Amino acid sequence: MWIEIYPLATARDTDRMLKIMEEIISQLKQISAGAQDSFGRLSAGQINWKPSGESWSVGQCFEHLIKTNEMFYDQLERIADGTRRNSFLENYSPLSGFFGRFLIKSLKSDEKKFKAPSPKIVPPSEIDPHIIEIFAGHQTEFIGKINDAKSADLKKIVITSPFLKFMTYKFTQAMTAMVEHEKRHIRQAERVRQTEGFPAD
Repeated sequence: MWIEIYPLATARDTDRMLKIMEEIISQLKQISAGAQDSFGRLSAGQINWKPSGESWSVGQCFEHLIKTNEMFYDQLERIADGTRRNSFLENYSPLSGFFGRFLIKSLKSDEKKFKAPSPKIVPPSEIDPHIIEIFAGHQTEFIGKINDAKSADLKKIVITSPFLKFMTYKFTQAMTAMVEHEKRHIRQAERVRQTEGFPAD
């Protein structure tokens, strides 16, 4: 049994964490609404159109977000039901804060492209034309799981990347990174829609 090294959260800590989580949930709701406004009326051809053979379509961007978010479901569910415990690395790594800040900063910038870190989150070539509606439903589910986890002592929780096992993040940093990841790929989808040759309505 690992010894927790984090001090007990004070009322001020708890209030601060809850405010951060409420902002994360608010942004996820805004992303979902914005996606439906911007892409919800696209045709099947528009959803699956690609600027090039190596580029992703609008639909693939959203399918990738769903697959990535789902990689965190198990951890969120175990945090919510109280069965999850930090590993030794999660408790003692001095780099959790650094990794979290680095990831968030990287996701906010579109200058550097990243290769998907796992084939599990690479979208298929052909995407369901109702992907925006599917994403909206997924987003509601994802928000629900995050909301359920709010009752835990979030100050203590550190999670490990499901893709790179040596990378650990403070919980609120990890969820902030998920928001920035969604924003990044929605910007990518918007660039696809603005590309010359994108099918007309």
